[in-house]
Amino acid sequence: MVSESLLLWSAAAAISAGVLVPYARQFRRRLRHDRERKAEATALGIDKPSAQFPFIDPAHCIGCGACVRACPEGDVLGIVGGTAVVVNGLRCVGHARCEEACPVGAITVGLGDLRSREDVPLLDEHFETTVPGIFVVGELGGLSLVKNAIAQGRTVMRTIAARGARDVLIVGAGPAGLAAAIEAASLGLQCTVLEKEENLGGSLLHYPRRKMVLLQPVEVAPSVVLSREEYSKESLLEMFEKLVGEHRLDVRFGVPVASIARDGDALVVNGTHRASSIVLALGRRGSPRKLGVPGEELPKVMYRLMDAEGYRNQRILVVGGGDSAVEAAVGLSLQPGNAVTLSYRREKLVRIKKKNEDAFARARITTLFNSQPLEITPTHVRMQTAEGVVELENDYVFVFAGGVPPFELLKKAGVRMGGAGA
Repeated sequence: MVSESLLLWSAAAAISAGVLVPYARQFRRRLRHDRERKAEATALGIDKPSAQFPFIDPAHCIGCGACVRACPEGDVLGIVGGTAVVVNGLRCVGHARCEEACPVGAITVGLGDLRSREDVPLLDEHFETTVPGIFVVGELGGLSLVKNAIAQGRTVMRTIAARGARDVLIVGAGPAGLAAAIEAASLGLQCTVLEKEENLGGSLLHYPRRKMVLLQPVEVAPSVVLSREEYSKESLLEMFEKLVGEHRLDVRFGVPVASIARDGDALVVNGTHRASSIVLALGRRGSPRKLGVPGEELPKVMYRLMDAEGYRNQRILVVGGGDSAVEAAVGLSLQPGNAVTLSYRREKLVRIKKKNEDAFARARITTLFNSQPLEITPTHVRMQTAEGVVELENDYVFVFAGGVPPFELLKKAGVRMGGAGA
């Protein structure tokens, strides 16, 4: 009887050891990996957010890792010292899946204090700037995601209507601007939308064909809800065009905004368009940032990729290290006969989404880290690399170096930005 009991206990111990020991080893490996990621992110300066941020209460966090697994961007969070920490803050775009997944409510995703950021205008709780009557919505105000832009656009318009305004100018025909215009129409406001491009869409216009846009449920207009997690660029643009027609919105294309000034009780755009309130839904892209190198004016140099399938059997250089650059490089590398090289000024890609990181790892792309173009000619590109100057045979150059945000427009209008003087 004793030997049978001993056998049972021994078997139970062996089974437990077979389960617990591998788990403990895996747990220790994960903790070590997260510590290394956190140290590397701090050294690279990517642990701080660009806008949204998961605020973690260490007093309540139980270190279960549910937030880490829930994040669609892959490595924003990690577990260090038994507590969730922000590892790659630049990748946080505000999905808030970590907040939803946390079983003890230890995470809140928010903007935090933006008053110290010189690249964000000072806004009050109504999204109004320091110039009365000028409002900012969408990513220009520091908050990403289509859902947030739409919600802010509608909220601002209700604020303007509640103040007794009769008219409003909206600058930008992207999701935020169009949602604001639709809300204005439903509230009986006279509204004009100014758009510098020749089509609707704002930043969506710059996405490649068939690019999927990750969304969270949001009401775009009364009884019009975007409920799926992903929509193609084309389906979103088609929906917005339909809504513009249904609500008879006055959208004027090809009108870049050069100035905003006050004239008595009115705000005046470009010296001609007048309204009591202005909603800036410009986004942060502005105009494409140039490289400032000889040959950049050549027709083979472009700043956006609309259709990768139009390029085959070409020698292509993609310059940049963000999601747009990586998506373009991957898309071009999948076309027959293309030889694609990615040039990035840093030593590794640190700002891209997890799905783009995975696609990039699978793609046939030559990488030139710690590099930058020196000169572009009709047949070659001279590159400065860690090994010295090299010359690449080349047919096309795609530059994704970000954009020049419309900060000067805001400052000239009297809008105060964050920073030391806030």
